[in-house]
Amino acid sequence: MALQNITLQVIEVAKLAGDFIRQERKAFDPDKIEYKGLNDMVSYVDKNAERIIVDGLRKILPKSGFITEEKTTTTVGERYNWIIDPLDGTTNFIHGVPTFSVSIALKEYDELVAGVVYEINQDECFYAWKGAPAYLNGKEISVSKNTTVGTSLIATGFPYYDFTKQAQYIELFTELMKSSHGLRRIGSAAVDLAYTACGRFDAFYEYNLNAWDVAAGIVIVKQAGGEILNFKGGSEVLEARELLATNGKITGEMLTAIQKYF
Repeated sequence: MALQNITLQVIEVAKLAGDFIRQERKAFDPDKIEYKGLNDMVSYVDKNAERIIVDGLRKILPKSGFITEEKTTTTVGERYNWIIDPLDGTTNFIHGVPTFSVSIALKEYDELVAGVVYEINQDECFYAWKGAPAYLNGKEISVSKNTTVGTSLIATGFPYYDFTKQAQYIELFTELMKSSHGLRRIGSAAVDLAYTACGRFDAFYEYNLNAWDVAAGIVIVKQAGGEILNFKGGSEVLEARELLATNGKITGEMLTAIQKYF
C-alpha cells in the first residue's frame, strides 16, 4: 500500500480519536486521574483513545505492531510498527488548557516513513510521508526562513519528573530567552514539532523524550525542510531521548548554545 494512501487513512483514525477526546473533555472528572509516576498522569481518556487508534490502524496494516504510551497492546510487527501517543499533552487536558494532540507515526523496519499530528482544539491536522511535502489541513507547509536565533521564536519543554539536568536546563533557557524573540512552552512536544514544521516556531528543543512524543513530528519537520538532531549534532534522537528541531538555518547557533550546557 502506498504511503500516501496509508497516511490519509491514518488522518481519519487520528480525527476519530480526537473527536472522542474532545467530547470527553466537556465532562471530564479530575478524580479519575491515575499516576504512572511523579507528575506522570493518565486517565481513561488516554487509554480509550489509544484503543480507538489501535483498532483503526490494525485495519490499515493488519500485520503491523505497536509502540504505545499506554501499553494497551504490545504486538510487535516484523516490517511495520506504529508509534502512538493517544493524548500528547495529558496535563493540559486534565487542567482544561486547550493544547493537546493525537500523534501517530509509522516505522518501516528502522525508518520513520509517515507521521500525523492532530491538534484537537484548533482542528489542525499536520501530516507527511516519506518522499512528499508536509501538509496542514491539505495545504503544503514549510519551515521558517529566519537565519538567526535573534529573530527566532523557540519552543521547549520543561522537565516534570527527571530533574537531574535542571540546573543546566535553566542556564540554557536563560541564554536563549535573552538572545531570541522569546521561548514558548505549550505542553505538547508533538504540537511543538508541528508548529516548527509550519514556521510558527523556528526551533524546538527538549530532553528526556519518549519515541511516542516525537516520532510523528520528526517526519513532519523533515518533510517540511527542517532538521532533526540530538544535542551532540547526531541523527540518533529516539535512542538519545533528546531532540533539537530547527528550520535548518539556525541549527549551528542552537547547537552552540545547547552544547555549552549539555
